[in-house]
Amino acid sequence: MATEESTKAMEDVKIGDAAKEQDDIVDPWNVQSSSETGVDYDKLIKRFGSSKIDDALIQRIEKATGKPVHHFLRRGIFFSHRDMYALIEMYEKKQPFYLYTGRGPSSDAMHLGHLVPFIMTKWLQDTFDVPLVIQLTDDEKYLWKDLTDEEAHRLSYENAKDIIACGFDEEKTFIFSDFDYMGGEFYKTICRIQRRVTNNQAWGIFGFNGESNIGKNSFPAIQAAPSFSSSFPHIFNGRTNVPCLIPCAIDQDPYFRMTRDVAPRLGYPKPALIHSKFFPALQGPKTKMSASEPNSSIFLTDTAKSIKNKVNKYAFSGGRDTTEEHRKYGGNCDVDVSFQYLRFFLEDDEKLEKIRQDYTSGELLTGFLKKELIEILQKITSEHQERRAKVTEEVVKRFMTPRKLKFDF
Repeated sequence: MATEESTKAMEDVKIGDAAKEQDDIVDPWNVQSSSETGVDYDKLIKRFGSSKIDDALIQRIEKATGKPVHHFLRRGIFFSHRDMYALIEMYEKKQPFYLYTGRGPSSDAMHLGHLVPFIMTKWLQDTFDVPLVIQLTDDEKYLWKDLTDEEAHRLSYENAKDIIACGFDEEKTFIFSDFDYMGGEFYKTICRIQRRVTNNQAWGIFGFNGESNIGKNSFPAIQAAPSFSSSFPHIFNGRTNVPCLIPCAIDQDPYFRMTRDVAPRLGYPKPALIHSKFFPALQGPKTKMSASEPNSSIFLTDTAKSIKNKVNKYAFSGGRDTTEEHRKYGGNCDVDVSFQYLRFFLEDDEKLEKIRQDYTSGELLTGFLKKELIEILQKITSEHQERRAKVTEEVVKRFMTPRKLKFDF
């Protein structure tokens, strides 16, 4: 069995260390790489002190569940973890756990990059048959973005519709807005966390300084709180010892390094995590897709025509300058955005490998990759739009009402 990360020193890496040690900048607010192939995830694992999701762990998951793993795991899109072996061992012993993930609502519609953790989370919920809590951090967006509190709150409900359209089990899923849910046991858990994290620690981990508003200093405890079952007495019958698994992009890990450090001092179990790689911007893998850059993103509300235009116009190509050169030298799948998107959304492993071989050899041109990708993205978005259209205000209300979920705790 692979060993877990265990030393506190490894989990105490500070955000500012990235700029000092290497070119890649990865934190909850910035993702940037100087490399044409994007972030070096092996270095990131070492710097963050997490563990690689390797073949041994994948085989352990398949053995425990009796099902093949999601292609996000097979292809290393979810590439890093904390304490997954311990969580699988609990599952094998029929001990309960729950899922926690979230979304910071900063736009009316989510883009494809936002969809990735929710696709993984749905697979985890279906495969392990566990309850799920989804945090909408409208308070965070109000503190960090140029949004009114009313607008941030409205966006949380709009994003909830996109999340519900992913197909989560209503009887086992609770979605909440921080603005709505703050209070009671949730707020007590937040205060317990805040009492055990000093300003110096928060500033060191997150890069806050004297110019940061005090809301930013307090927010990490709010994102940490759903990691503990004490925050949801209506779900867990008051139990404070139910562990959770958090699927998230690797840039959110600093929040949960802090959470895992605090957990033993609260007498709560440390959350386990699985981290995804970033979904690259259309312009290339140096940075992630961003809702604030419309031409870098494919939104779930985009029309078929818009998707075609964006991919053809903006998707960075790994092909050569001329057809003759491409046929002779082949394309570079490591930087070709269309191929990278196919790794996320083309489920057929054999077809993907054939495309990789043929593009690398020069047999296939960039135009073929773009055409293949456009058809897949148009299908994903049109099907999502059909499901979202069926998400009424009443459906949203049911998902976002605190209640007992259909699970025995």
